[in-house]
Amino acid sequence: MTGRHVLALSGGVGGAKLAAGLAAILSPGELTIVVNNGDDFEHLGLTICPDIDSVTYALADLNDTERGWGVKDETWQAMVMLRDLGEADWFNLGDRDMAMHIARSWRLRAGETLSQVTSRLTRSLGIAHAIVPMSDAPLRTQVGTADGWLDFQRYFVAEQCRPVATGVRFAGAPGTPPSPAFMAALAREDLGAIVVCPSNPYLSVDPILAVDGVREALAARRVPLVAVSPLVGGTSLKGPLAKLLGELGKPVGNASIAGHYGALLDHLAIDIADAADAASLQRSGLNVIVTPTVMRNTRDREQLAQTVLAAAGLNGGWIRV
Repeated sequence: MTGRHVLALSGGVGGAKLAAGLAAILSPGELTIVVNNGDDFEHLGLTICPDIDSVTYALADLNDTERGWGVKDETWQAMVMLRDLGEADWFNLGDRDMAMHIARSWRLRAGETLSQVTSRLTRSLGIAHAIVPMSDAPLRTQVGTADGWLDFQRYFVAEQCRPVATGVRFAGAPGTPPSPAFMAALAREDLGAIVVCPSNPYLSVDPILAVDGVREALAARRVPLVAVSPLVGGTSLKGPLAKLLGELGKPVGNASIAGHYGALLDHLAIDIADAADAASLQRSGLNVIVTPTVMRNTRDREQLAQTVLAAAGLNGGWIRV
């Protein structure tokens, strides 16, 4: 097991797919999945953790692959009744999905930490791999607009990313410690690689990096860090990344992804549709892997996971100096 443990950093839908691919080929003792919970919020008295749930549903084979989020075979009767009762309906909660939020919320109110609750819920769904929040303390992603700062879900769901973004900040940082399991994973003697799943660097990965001590720990690591670009064919498959890059004055392309991660990055996996980007990225000193990154099914997820692990050189015992 020496040098074989993988620490994966993940956001929601895209990240969850690669996390599931990694879990399919690595044993529970070889993988820790740390998930962004900067998107978490309180809604209708419930604690909602969208990215944690996306990763959980993906590993439990419960995710709705057609919609791209939530639980498959979902029904919406509770939401219909809530709407009839005049309650807020801008954030849809399916009946099966709502059970997750209810279970989480009452356990948190009973005094359990988010890490403890997440471990309990994932085990109940038959997941043996560790899915852990980046922190048990609240750190909240906010997007700047002409009308002020919007909490992430208000920007992303209620406003459907329409406002022009002027910046991104993380309320609670500094001052938000990593979760115990995250801290332990960073300090493991058998850590072999860090994988940044194909999630939005600004909205899904930066909150993880904003947790106290995380960026410094990654900068001081002696193992490779491999990121998978969330861009395909020069744009984002889902979500506001391409729009956000333009509004923040960044070119919409893999050079912006590489530049954003900077010296933290050893390897960047880009899609075959962006193969023309490889030469310029390599001239900057970056190791570039050109490979299919669109994950439509289980085979795609596992093949990308294998490619990422091969880039990290785990079998060869590659150590960063």
